[in-house]
Amino acid sequence: MAQKTKEETKQTKTALAAKLGISRGMLYYKHTKPAEDEKLKVEIEKVLVHHPAYGHRRIAMELSLNRKRVRRIMKKFHLMPKRRRNARFVKPDDLKKPETGYINEIEKFCTIRANIVWVGDFTHIRFQNSWVYLSTVMDIYTREIIGWHLSTNHAKDLVIEAFLDALDKRRNKPVYFHSDQGSEYESDEYLKLLENQGIIISMSRKSSPWENGYQESFYSGFKLDLGSTNHYQDLGELVEVVAKTLYYYNNLRIHTRLKTAPVKFRQDREYLFKEMGT
Repeated sequence: MAQKTKEETKQTKTALAAKLGISRGMLYYKHTKPAEDEKLKVEIEKVLVHHPAYGHRRIAMELSLNRKRVRRIMKKFHLMPKRRRNARFVKPDDLKKPETGYINEIEKFCTIRANIVWVGDFTHIRFQNSWVYLSTVMDIYTREIIGWHLSTNHAKDLVIEAFLDALDKRRNKPVYFHSDQGSEYESDEYLKLLENQGIIISMSRKSSPWENGYQESFYSGFKLDLGSTNHYQDLGELVEVVAKTLYYYNNLRIHTRLKTAPVKFRQDREYLFKEMGT
C-alpha cells in the first residue's frame, strides 16, 4: 500500500477534526498528568496562604507560570481568592454641592517618573460598632502609598495629615495633586497648603469615582488584605494592623500593572534612571 504524503495526512486529520466538531490541534492534545495538577494545586495554595486576595494573574507572576495554566488549575480545584465588594463612602452634603472651580488636570496624563502626580482619597473602616477613617496618598507612577493618616472623624485634618506625611516621607512634592470634590479636599486650609507648595490642584468631576480609579482600586484590595477589624481591642492595635497591611501592599503584594511590588518597582526605576544619567 502506498504511504500517505504529509499533505494527505494533514487533510485526513482536518476532515476527522471537522467530523468530531473540534479543532485539529485538539487531536494532538495530551492531558496533563493528574500528579502534575496536584503538585501545582499545592503551590497555588501556598501562595494563597500568604496572599489570600491574589487572583490567577498575580499567582502566575509569583510562580513564574503561564496564567492560563494557573487559571485552569484554580478552576479545576475550586481555588478562589478572597473577594468582597466595598461600598464607597459618600457624604450626603457633598452630593448637593455645586461643581468645584478645579478641573481634572490628569485625565489624559501619562506619568514617566515619580513625584509628578500624587492622588488622595479616604475610606471608612468598621471598628467596634463605629467607623474610623483612613486617608492615603499615592504616587500614581509607582502605585506606592507614600502617606497616610487614621482618624475617628473625616474632617479636613484627616486629608491634611496624610498629605503632610507624604511630604515628610518623600522629601519631595508632586507637580499635581488629584482628589475628588469632597469637602475635606475643598477646605480653605487644605487648598492653601497645596497652593503654598506651588502644587497644581486637580479634582475629579462630581460623582465620578472612576476619575480617581487609582485609589478606588487600591482600597478594594486593601480591605481584602486587612480583613475583619471588629475584634481588635483598641485603636492603637488597629493602627498597627493598618500599618502592617500598608507595608504588605507597598513591599510584598504584586501589582498587576507593575508586575512587582510598588517599592521594588520604584527602586528598580531609580537605579535605571541613575544608570542613564537622567
